[in-house]
Amino acid sequence: MSDILEKIVATKKIEIAHNLKQLSLENQREKAQENNRVTALKPRGFIRSIEQKIASGKAGVITEIKKASPSKGVLRENFFPAEIAQSYEKHGAACLSVLTDIDYFQGCNAYLQEARSACSIPVLRKDFTIDPYQIYEARAIGADAILLIVACLELNQMKELEACAQELGLDVLVEVHNAAELDQALELKTPLLGINNRNLKTFEVTLQTTLSLLSSVPNNKTLVTESGILNRSDVQLMRDNQVNAFLVGEAFMRSADPGAALSELFS
Repeated sequence: MSDILEKIVATKKIEIAHNLKQLSLENQREKAQENNRVTALKPRGFIRSIEQKIASGKAGVITEIKKASPSKGVLRENFFPAEIAQSYEKHGAACLSVLTDIDYFQGCNAYLQEARSACSIPVLRKDFTIDPYQIYEARAIGADAILLIVACLELNQMKELEACAQELGLDVLVEVHNAAELDQALELKTPLLGINNRNLKTFEVTLQTTLSLLSSVPNNKTLVTESGILNRSDVQLMRDNQVNAFLVGEAFMRSADPGAALSELFS
């Protein structure tokens, strides 16, 4: 595990212990299950939304709502998640990804709730999931999908977390950075596989990461390329290699109108 990930995971453990004192696991589970009975809050089908875009010949774009990052600091001063969500939806996003990590990304659960309430597309809770408590919490705040990062989890942990998510109707995006992590990710049931082009040790980004792993990805997986998609030639390079799903954040967050930037990049 990289230094930054170790640090984040250590913080998450403290955060979960604190949250458990505020609301028990059982109560969090009840809130999650209650949301599954409310029509407006039921899971919207994160994977389905991406696959429908791809089936219609378009790119399936997961657009990120992110105020800051550990490597770049604050990305967007005027940060209004509901407005950003509406702009993304209007310009053809398949899904949203909302950062809820407080300490490193200046996110919070309320941002996800505001974004989801303002649109009709599915939302990924972008956080560092290491415990079932966080999965119940994700569903309780309205998330439609969760992220599992192979770099900070053991295989048995991932299987347990995936089973917990799927039991609640949540989709799972599993994220890898290299071939060893990809082998682990392929042990999971989820069809949604993300390849992050950012090296967690150096923070360097290269699209070669996705391209070098392509031949090892089975046809029954929907592959999402993450990080480093900055211009139309990056998009074209991926689509020429049959990669049709993208997670893009920073490029849009720095734009005056994130949805218009989405249109421009993928038109």
